[in-house]
Formats: sequence, C-alpha cells, structure tokens
Amino acid sequence: MATSTEITRKDGRRVAAHFPAEGRSGRTVVLCHAAPGSGGFDPDPEQTAARDVTLLGVDRPGYGGSEPMPAEDWASVAVAADDLAEVLDQLGTGPVGVAGWSAGGRVALALAARRPDLVTRVAVLATPAPDDAVAWVPPEHKAALEAMRGQPAAQVHAALGEQLAGFQAGDPAQALALLGAEAADEPVLARPGARQRLTELLSAAFAQGVVGLAADIAGYSLQPWGFEPAEVTAKTLLLYGADDPVAGPAHGRWYRRQLPDARYEQVPAAGHLLVIPMWRRVLSHLAPNPR
Repeated sequence: MATSTEITRKDGRRVAAHFPAEGRSGRTVVLCHAAPGSGGFDPDPEQTAARDVTLLGVDRPGYGGSEPMPAEDWASVAVAADDLAEVLDQLGTGPVGVAGWSAGGRVALALAARRPDLVTRVAVLATPAPDDAVAWVPPEHKAALEAMRGQPAAQVHAALGEQLAGFQAGDPAQALALLGAEAADEPVLARPGARQRLTELLSAAFAQGVVGLAADIAGYSLQPWGFEPAEVTAKTLLLYGADDPVAGPAHGRWYRRQLPDARYEQVPAAGHLLVIPMWRRVLSHLAPNPR
C-alpha cells in the first residue's frame, strides 16, 4: 500500500505526495504521471522492490489529493515542475532520478532544466513532442484548443471541463483509452495486476472529477512549458514504443535532437503503456547499481 503525505506550498496551495514503495537503499526515483493520472502508481512493484528504491509520485493540480490551481491561474508544465521541486525541498529528498510517462515527461524535463541541483538522471517514456514539431493532436481537438487561446484561464478550464464531463473512471475501457491503450497494449494489460493498477491510477486521477485533466490539457497546450530542452543537462533516456499510436518513434527522435545528452531506444511492438514492461530498464538508468 502506498503511503501519502500533504505538502503545503509557500502560497498555501496543498500538494499530495505518494510513496508507492519505500526502499532501504537511500535512493529515490520520482515518476511524473500521465494525463490523466495520479502519483500513487507503481508501474511494476516487483521491479521496484528488486531495485530497493523509494518511489515518489506527486499529484499535479486538481488530480488525486492535490488542490486545484486558483481559477485565474494556469496549471502549466512549469507549475507542475515547481510543485515537485517544492515537495523534494520540503522532504529533504534529492538529488533524485526522475521519470516521466506521457504528459509527465514534460514535467520531468522541466524539473531537470529548472532545478538541475535536484536531478541526477531523467527517463522520458512516450512523451509527445510539441504538436508544431511532430503533429499528434487530432485536427478537431487542435482547432478547439486554438479557439481558446488568449482566453482567461477560468474560461478555458470551464469549457474543457464541459467537454470532458463524460470521461470518468467508472467506464474502465473508456478510461484506459484516455491513457492511449490500444491493441499493442493488450499483452501489457494481460500482465498480473497491471489492469488493476491502471484502474486504481485512473480512479485517483478523477477523485475531484475532471478538473485536473482539464487544467493539465490547458496548461501544456496553451501555455509555455517554462523550459527549453537544450537546458536539460542531465543524462536522459528516451523510450518509445514502435507501435504507439499517440507518441511514436518520431516524437522520441525529436527529443533526441533537442536534448544535449540523450539516448534513444525504440521498443519493438510496444504501445503507449510501455512504462509497465520497460520499468526495469527505467530503474537501471535512474538508479544504477552502486559500484
């Protein structure tokens, strides 16, 4: 069972931090969750235990137990990275290895760029590149988002909340589709416990309704990310599934060209849920065995 704690930022906003695993090695690995998502997710508990690391996840604003941003403010990538930095500072944890799955990859990279003192290494899994660099947002969704550009945050969040109102964790198939699960991910979903862990992740993600997802989409689609990839000096591992319908190999190759110290690995026959089968590889990069 994951243990959880609540951090109060200097501005008074509450942020939920979770420890799905607490190892004894003294090493901490952070996983930045997908959209939708939550911080209590362990992709492969057996591999986490074998590496003997402490796993930390932080709910982004409006997800799980984290308080939403004030109505007039944006839940941008930079805000999420700064929330994570504040958690690490207050807990006295760091430097750490940071992984980011899907939308979480932007947060992991932003933390490494904005607070390099807190990050040793980074792993990015199935994170989309900017749409203007590698097109991935469906045209109808892109048009709807562009129509909102320049509008106040509260208005954008309300509009997206209405559009997303039908997406809840009550329908497991629909919720898994939000995570990009398709045919290539069936072997992953057949793994013991995998479907249950993902369902629990989504249930926590929607604990406050769709407010977190709406703010997340608005923040990474309509606001600057708050960093440039060239500012990330940490050694970075890029993992992308060959059959990922959301963020395939072209996205990983884009990041490889932008990041100063990056290794790209393409995973055959893998889809968007590759964080589960590739978790051992992630841990070997972020928390290598001591010599």
